[in-house]
Amino acid sequence: MSREAPIPSNAELEILRILWRRGPSTVRDVHDELKRDRDVGYTTVLKTMQVMAEKKIVTRDESERSHVYAPAVEEKSVKRRLVSELLDKAFDGSAAQLVMQALSDKRASPEDLRKIRKLLDESSRKSQ
Repeated sequence: MSREAPIPSNAELEILRILWRRGPSTVRDVHDELKRDRDVGYTTVLKTMQVMAEKKIVTRDESERSHVYAPAVEEKSVKRRLVSELLDKAFDGSAAQLVMQALSDKRASPEDLRKIRKLLDESSRKSQ
């Protein structure tokens, strides 16, 4: 495919997170999982997933009575594009401002801080 799939909406991203975690799933599977957190109609989930298939964000296997949907975009790629867009729009391209804002708004776990330090150390070594 020559052009990238569009950046998913919040509702589409919520469905993608389920598909990335569960793997290929029916609309019923996705609806059941979404319904655990909030009231959402089956037909709303169905229509959203149909639109996602049209946008080529997911694939749809129609070989069975219940269609099975799978992500057509990689999690890492979508997250990279979302962060890049946020960086440009809200932080004028400054990764430092983004990280400082994130760490000041929500307390990082010791494990998260360890991972951040490791990433910073690796990045520092590469730039030397």
